[in-house]
Amino acid sequence: MATSSNAPPSAAPPVGPPRPPDRPAPRKLYRSAQGRLLGGVARGLALHLGVDPLLVRIVFVLLAFTGLAGVVLYAAFWIVVPLGKEPDAVAPRTPQPRIVWPLIGIAAGMLMLTQTAGFGVSWLTWPLVVVGGGVAILWQQIDDSTVGGTRRWLGLTRTVGGVALILVGAALLIASEGAWDVAKNALLGAAVTVVGLALVSSPYWLRLLRELDAERRERIRSQERAELAAHVHDSVLHTLALIQRHAQDPKEVLRLARAQERALRTWLYRPDSAADQTLAAAVEDLAARIEEAHGVSIEVVCVGDCALDARLGAQLQAAREAMVNAAKYAGSAPISVYAEVEPDQVAIFVRDRGPGFDPDSVPEDRLGVRESIIGRMRRNGGTARIRSTPGEGTEVQLEMTRSTSG
Repeated sequence: MATSSNAPPSAAPPVGPPRPPDRPAPRKLYRSAQGRLLGGVARGLALHLGVDPLLVRIVFVLLAFTGLAGVVLYAAFWIVVPLGKEPDAVAPRTPQPRIVWPLIGIAAGMLMLTQTAGFGVSWLTWPLVVVGGGVAILWQQIDDSTVGGTRRWLGLTRTVGGVALILVGAALLIASEGAWDVAKNALLGAAVTVVGLALVSSPYWLRLLRELDAERRERIRSQERAELAAHVHDSVLHTLALIQRHAQDPKEVLRLARAQERALRTWLYRPDSAADQTLAAAVEDLAARIEEAHGVSIEVVCVGDCALDARLGAQLQAAREAMVNAAKYAGSAPISVYAEVEPDQVAIFVRDRGPGFDPDSVPEDRLGVRESIIGRMRRNGGTARIRSTPGEGTEVQLEMTRSTSG
């Protein structure tokens, strides 16, 4: 008999009021680190408000004539507002034309009010402008150090120039009061004080510089050790494990050892640049590929180096064919490749100690030597010589004139 359940159905979860859509995080005001003329205040405000930076700069210039209100306001923004370190932090908004005219109206109104009230430019203006310029240079130097740093000599020049402007402005301010003798004595005393403080504190600063330099060197050495350890783990230890696995196959062990030797030599001595565009790097790369494909050991020696061009590329193709032939027919005999770059030509020698052959007895339909090596070199303005004796190995000599003498 079927049974029925009187349990009430599970109640649906209560539905609350709909959540308001997520509001974007409020934009923070930053001074702009890019495209700034002085401290980045005007450009930062323009990006924050979505207006043209030129407009904000004009407003600050107009306010500067209202009792230096623009200068004070700009300095306050410079000190209080942080410098934006990320471009996204000060990404420009969509321009808002409604803000443009009120800003112009406010600036024009303040300028008219100042002129109507009879406030002119006083004698304090120019000394204060000079002092403000020195302070601005010093603050700009601090900003540049925060963002990414500047050259040491440029930073020192800015610092000295800023201090000099401050001293000149102070001297003008005192001289305008008719107390030039007092100002001269005060400046002389200040200069003597600064020199004395520099002499007294110089040992501390020198020691601090030495400690910073030692810390930098130790950090560089630590990074180099970490990079070396990572490379050894990724390549050398892996190759040693493969050698242990193929310990019963001397040919495979030799191939692995030669490949690892070439990889280590390349990693240690080849600069981190576009090395594949040079002859020596291309020869080593060809030898490594043929080693890997045919399971042979190829020893490469390169004397000098140069950039590749079309004719040297053809010479490399001929050398590749010679190495492939040696890998196919020399058996387990060693193969050596010698490349020499001279001012007027490039010579590549491919030698093996295999069974050798008689070049004159090669059939006409065998195009590997006749066309891929001799014909290719001849078509590109080079020469190819093949010396081989049955039972004594083979030597292929490839010479190509360089297109430039550098």
